[in-house]
Amino acid sequence: MALTLNDLASLLSVLSEDSTQTQTFEVLVSTFHHYFQKADHYKVGTALVLLLQNRDLLPNPTQKLVAVFLLYEMYKNEPVVNNPFAPVFVHLLKAPPENQETIQQDLHWAIPPISSSERYFLCQLFTNPVKEMFKKTPLQVIQMDVSNTQNIDMKPLELALMEKQSEFPAISKSSMPSIFSDRDNKPTSFEQFGKPGLVNQDVQRQAIEALLTGPNPPVENCMRPEFIRLAPPLHIAEDELVWMNPFEADYIPAWDTSMCSRSSAGTDVRRLMTLALKSSLTLQQQQQLMDGLERDPKLVYHIGLTPAKLPDLVENNPIVAIEVLLKLMESKHITEYFSVLVNMEMSLHSMEVVNRLTTTVELPSEFIHLYISNCISTCESITDRFLQNRLVRLVCVFLQSLIRNKIIDVKDIFIEVQAFCIDFSRIREAAALFRLLKASDNNGSGNEQ
Repeated sequence: MALTLNDLASLLSVLSEDSTQTQTFEVLVSTFHHYFQKADHYKVGTALVLLLQNRDLLPNPTQKLVAVFLLYEMYKNEPVVNNPFAPVFVHLLKAPPENQETIQQDLHWAIPPISSSERYFLCQLFTNPVKEMFKKTPLQVIQMDVSNTQNIDMKPLELALMEKQSEFPAISKSSMPSIFSDRDNKPTSFEQFGKPGLVNQDVQRQAIEALLTGPNPPVENCMRPEFIRLAPPLHIAEDELVWMNPFEADYIPAWDTSMCSRSSAGTDVRRLMTLALKSSLTLQQQQQLMDGLERDPKLVYHIGLTPAKLPDLVENNPIVAIEVLLKLMESKHITEYFSVLVNMEMSLHSMEVVNRLTTTVELPSEFIHLYISNCISTCESITDRFLQNRLVRLVCVFLQSLIRNKIIDVKDIFIEVQAFCIDFSRIREAAALFRLLKASDNNGSGNEQ
């Protein structure tokens, strides 16, 4: 994975201070792709991460921003969770804690934090990349005033990455770089003699070449916990092993019934969930999926269902969506799933899911009220008269169920639902809902008296 001297020279030319301060992102990207092919992206990305981890190697903020941008650019056509350097983005986009300096001192490999303008720029890359962004220079991005901009929620990205990383073996997530920065407060060897703060380019270039080039560059050496394995028995001869030739004559062979079978119990469940997001499952497939989740309730956190994918599951397999949401009720991210469900396009399936949830578990009242408001506004905005009448009937039946089962308090929705019934009084179900609404309100008033 080492870079050649030519590769390193090309990469450093893109990351030079002059280039990163005067050229736009479009020009820098064009130059980068001119030097490197897709097959080189991973080894170049590994080199960029090492440069970011050692702040002396990229002293200018514009250089760091371009390095992070290139990590995004190399894999921009793939989902961000498939980017091998996605943990770098999650680390940088997290709000810096109060003890940030202490963390940087304790974790020498931690990438230094970025400014609020740089964080805003990265959020835009993942949520709403536009061509105007790439026509700016890195220096212009750093100098942007983002004090009045709205914060962008990147929790879905962090959640998706956590689910992706949960599939990796623990030992792959238990290593640390073997390169330590010098903690001496004296001027570093990169500074020219007698001129503190002025970087000696020759010494810096030599350090980078030593780290990134050669047959065994240190960038590939990481400190990992030792993987303990049992040593095999000694040879009993030069060409035979004791464990291959049992010397006891009276032994009984034991057949391993699980041999050649799938080792992961969640493989079929994840496969079925992937299928459920794209099309309707058969009854047998639905039962197989729900049986797998029933046997291992924690498996629901590792089947790849993110809040962004919930609408697809609701429309294709509402029964499965109900069971999955019920098992996610203890998750700290359940409000994000509710938020997506509330704001998705109203349909018979989404109403079925919400109605089943309200009769099974106690949902937050604000969630139910927001969904009712969404249903009403959707009905009012539809121009197709036939489709509008059909959806109004569905909403009326749904609201009658909520009122009769005492899931919602009539007082909280009386004015909004009453206006809805009057607007669509031509529809029989709306008239029936209006009568039920009045009767429930009168009974409530009588109880108070």
